[in-house]
Amino acid sequence: MPILRRPRRAHVDDTAPAAAGAPLSSVPGIGEELLALRSVSAGYRGVPVVQDVSLDVSAGEISLVVGPNGAGKSTLVKAAIGELELLGGTIIFAGNDITSWGEERRSAAGLGYVPQVRDVFPTLSVVENLEVGAYRLPAREARSAVHAMLERFPALGHLRHRKARQLSGGERKLLAIARGLIADPKVLILDEPTANLSPKVARMVLEEVIVGLAGAGHGVLLIEQRVALAAKFAARVTVLVDGKVRYAAPGEEFRALPDVGAIFFGAQATGGARAHAARGG
Repeated sequence: MPILRRPRRAHVDDTAPAAAGAPLSSVPGIGEELLALRSVSAGYRGVPVVQDVSLDVSAGEISLVVGPNGAGKSTLVKAAIGELELLGGTIIFAGNDITSWGEERRSAAGLGYVPQVRDVFPTLSVVENLEVGAYRLPAREARSAVHAMLERFPALGHLRHRKARQLSGGERKLLAIARGLIADPKVLILDEPTANLSPKVARMVLEEVIVGLAGAGHGVLLIEQRVALAAKFAARVTVLVDGKVRYAAPGEEFRALPDVGAIFFGAQATGGARAHAARGG
């Protein structure tokens, strides 16, 4: 049984990248820049945690952000979605300067977000969780969007009446991603989606689900600890260390590096530490 099906649309060539529930004209062209962070600094109580960070996310591509614990990845995400005000820099989304926009306005404009924790409502069923994700839509469109999402994720269709707390880790993450997609965001930010998943399930989430999102035309900003696995599919890789960009390059350049750990830990890193970083441990 497939984990994810390409979204279908009547009278439309199904081989073309398309996001579920959106008119074809609204789907960005592959490679079109959707989200740009420019010299972004953010933190708490005026103290920066991330400083002068720039990165891009384009339609149909995965932009990967990695780094050791405490590097500032979560702070960067909060700044991108509008939970934190910037201490400096600019954020451009779909051609608009959204630096001063709040979290709700960014979400309504098409900037989606799936957090690492508290990503679903455990006491609600699969369908009810999806309905919550569709709350901005008119009732008829919401019903259609829920139906489309259950078709897009067949595994969830078979669990539609099950409470989220009864799902496995992988099923729960699928539901969280589906809920994040139901409003058809142009860009979906995923904060460590494979955290606490088994290696097998983590591989499925990355290789089938997240790669499928990019293949359907969404821009994906992926924060991930499983570096070696996630980097296989990334169009761009940004490495954060101590709140600053240590390295940024196209995915193919990152994959060609002889020693990924040296970027994370510097030249003095031991071989074991370097291997640990490369595995995403």
